[in-house]
Amino acid sequence: MSRPPERGPARPPEGVLFPELSLEPPPPPAPAGPVVREPRAPAEWVAHIRDQDMPALGATVALVHSVTGDELATTDRLAQVILQDPAMTTKVLKLANSAFYNPARQLISTISRAIVVLGFDVVAEIAIGIRLVDALLAGGVRQRVLDEMAASFHAAVQARAIATLRRDKRAEEVFIATLLSRVGEMAFWCFGGQAAQRLDKALQAGDCSPEDAQMAVLGFRLRQLSVGLAREWKLGQLLQSVLEGSSRPTPTEEAIRFGQRIAAEVEKGWDTPGSRRVMSELAGFVGLAEAELRAELAANSREAARIAGYYGADEAARRIPLGSHAGPEPEPEPDPVISTEPDPQLQLRILRELSGRISGGAKLNEVLQLVLEGIYRGVGFDRVLFGLLTPNRQQLVGKAGLGVGVESLRQHFIFSLDNTPGDLLNELFRRPRALRLEPGKPMAGLRPDRLLQVTTVGLACVAPILAQGRAIGLFYADRLDTARGIDDETFEAFQLFVQQISLAVNAHAPAPRAP
Repeated sequence: MSRPPERGPARPPEGVLFPELSLEPPPPPAPAGPVVREPRAPAEWVAHIRDQDMPALGATVALVHSVTGDELATTDRLAQVILQDPAMTTKVLKLANSAFYNPARQLISTISRAIVVLGFDVVAEIAIGIRLVDALLAGGVRQRVLDEMAASFHAAVQARAIATLRRDKRAEEVFIATLLSRVGEMAFWCFGGQAAQRLDKALQAGDCSPEDAQMAVLGFRLRQLSVGLAREWKLGQLLQSVLEGSSRPTPTEEAIRFGQRIAAEVEKGWDTPGSRRVMSELAGFVGLAEAELRAELAANSREAARIAGYYGADEAARRIPLGSHAGPEPEPEPDPVISTEPDPQLQLRILRELSGRISGGAKLNEVLQLVLEGIYRGVGFDRVLFGLLTPNRQQLVGKAGLGVGVESLRQHFIFSLDNTPGDLLNELFRRPRALRLEPGKPMAGLRPDRLLQVTTVGLACVAPILAQGRAIGLFYADRLDTARGIDDETFEAFQLFVQQISLAVNAHAPAPRAP
């Protein structure tokens, strides 16, 4: 999958219970609007799904591919996108700590660490998978969606395991390619409307094969939607090759096909002639005895159910057929806690990681991202922003941040600096020190008016970034609920994280020349 990454659904209004008992007069009929024609050709369906039904997935995929070449910027950007969504952050950290992605079971507390340990591409693919599941659990012909999703997760885990057994270096790519290989089918059952209902009835009738039913009802096969969406979203050459088919597939493509065949056959039973036939062929492909392979496949089925649950597809997970030799159920792994409340243990873990990164010569962007995450998730602020002085030191410009609405704040966080006495920002760079803003507590000799006009929040902390004793930028963090306050411990923790950036900046500064 090519390198790199960029946001959730509104709650529907609650319906009136027993509307037939309502004493209110019925509302007048809505004026007739333009009739929306149902898509017909595969290209029309692809455009409809892309633009109307799955824009969030499309945006995430576009973000994954939006920056190429600059790996450092890519890592930071991906981390920030994930951290803006607490639900996605929870799922990514849970997956990053699972035996499936992290067999060494290194403790991963931060998104930044997840990217370092798992790699950019893997975390990006996890983000795409999470968005896919979120988008497809919206409704539609729900039973069909869940069946497709269960089969996709099962096939993906089996295909990855098969690739691993063959020591294929593309095993992680195999997983995501298999998971997305039926994206068109899943999207159609979720968003196909009346066309999906008609096809569902035709399939239930059982008068012909699924492919013939698709041709009779739609005039094309659903596989064509997967091909179109894979091209539209640039989901990787491996996926496109598998979908388009080849008379001479590569071993990597064969691993995907075997994963799909295993998942399809065992839905009818693990001991059917079809299942045994596929297992016999697969045993030769991976070089294992059939009995040993069967135990491996059974264990993979349980792992597939666990991974589907981690992605948020709990109902689909329960539909994956488990092999009879899957072994005992492993202990459940605790959910990571994502909260804006202070977490002293997380602070300590991030500070330790920062210390190791700085002493190891990590790049400033890596340190910056960890500091942002430490202040946001560890210290427990609602928004945190990093600002930097322009080279002529005449302007302060917001560069990066985390939290709700922080992108808008970053765009407006631009301040000219001059010699105006008493202005908080001017004074901060004239005499650098950390400051705490609290409603109803004026600061002697300092006016925060300009800052408050942009942030609109009176409960905040500001601290400078120092390079050899000179302020070159600052960190700003706030809490939107003034009732929470900012106690001394929180203020000190905020300052401690900002100091890590100053340490990293000074560690990167060139040594002074000898006289």
